[in-house]
This record gives sequence, C-alpha cells and structure tokens, in this order.
Amino acid sequence: MIVLSVDDSAIIRKIIRGAVEVLEGTLLEASDGEEALEIMDKHDGIDLILLDWNMPGMNGWELLNRIKSHPVYKYIPVMMVTTEGERENIVRAIRAGAVHYLVKPFTTEDLQKKILECLGRGDISSN
Repeated sequence: MIVLSVDDSAIIRKIIRGAVEVLEGTLLEASDGEEALEIMDKHDGIDLILLDWNMPGMNGWELLNRIKSHPVYKYIPVMMVTTEGERENIVRAIRAGAVHYLVKPFTTEDLQKKILECLGRGDISSN
C-alpha cells in the first residue's frame, strides 16, 4: 500500500507516517499541492491520498479538484485530513470526490481505521 500525505505540517506527516507503517504501508510526503502533483507524476501505484485543506500555495480544495478532473488520478481515493470541521466544507469535499473526511486532532487508531475503510478493508458504515 502506497499512501501520499499532503500536509504543510511536518508533525502531522510524521504522525501519519507512523500510522501507515504500522499498517505495513509506504508513505510519500508532500508539503503542498504543487509538490503533490510532482510526486504523483513520478510514482505509479499510489493507493490513497491523505489531503489537508489549508496549505499555502495550492490548497487542498484546489488539489482535490485537480485530482478528480485528471484522467488517471481521479481513480485514486482521497481522504481529507484537516482542521476544517465545518459541515458545509465536509459536504463540499465529499461531493467533489473525497471518499472520507477526518478532522484534526485525531487518534492514530481513528486514522488507521479510516485508511483501511478508504482502501475497502474496513467497514465504512461503522463511523
């Protein structure tokens, strides 16, 4: 399993790395949307993208729309992992193609559960 974490916080990326490694996955990291697109161009087989909403430059909303309008990337599941907890933004992200939404702060267990759900290895109905 290859996961791309797109977040401007190195601390959050480190927490995500720990969770992904426990699940025996590989984590790729980007600190903004432009860097994420560069990584996606270079790496085949990304299974999941964990995306922050608030980042400098290209924010998560803009990147989500770019991903979901791309002929290849649109098939990669995206989970928003962000402090944006407003219901309106959650609905907006899901409508734009995000498959899950996790509000910071979160526990490692919650993150791992949602990662597995996004990959079809968990029970999405038990949120």
